[in-house]
Amino acid sequence: MKARKAEPVEPRIVPIEASLSARSFEDLFLENWGPVYRLLVRMLGDPAEAEDLALETFFRFYRRPPQAGDGYNPGGWLYRVATNLGLHSIRSFKRRERYELAAGKAALESPPEDQPAAIFENEEDHRLARLALARLNPRRAELLVMRYSGMAYKDIAAALGLSPTSIGPLLLRAEREFAKVYRALEQEEA
Repeated sequence: MKARKAEPVEPRIVPIEASLSARSFEDLFLENWGPVYRLLVRMLGDPAEAEDLALETFFRFYRRPPQAGDGYNPGGWLYRVATNLGLHSIRSFKRRERYELAAGKAALESPPEDQPAAIFENEEDHRLARLALARLNPRRAELLVMRYSGMAYKDIAAALGLSPTSIGPLLLRAEREFAKVYRALEQEEA
């Protein structure tokens, strides 16, 4: 069976029905504009946004008014549509705010790739650290590199053929020596 191609549906603006003449729409607008607008201002706290949404509410009413019949209440319909538009706007704002905060936080936490001074300072720190490691006893330098690469004490002990209980004191001595050599290098460069 061959599927039929759907034809595009053009949006249609339904003219005001006979029961709602242009004059009666104007009366409805004038009667309900203030309450609908005030409702949206209380919800949103932004008069400009409230005005836009109030206009959208009345446009929706004009485009497709509720069917007249039992329980026909155009004022209630306007309040319901305005409330829904206001809630949608609040949700959109909260969602946008959350995304913007996350993006801003990520931008602050990201590496300073486009800040030459920070890049230079970081490279200078790395250069001094490499020089300090080169001036240390090779075993202590190796111990520091392994530990700060994320290796556990027992893995370092196995790699160097040492007892796992001796790694802590050896690391402490290596870190103290490294700090002394690093400070001396900074003094030389200053």
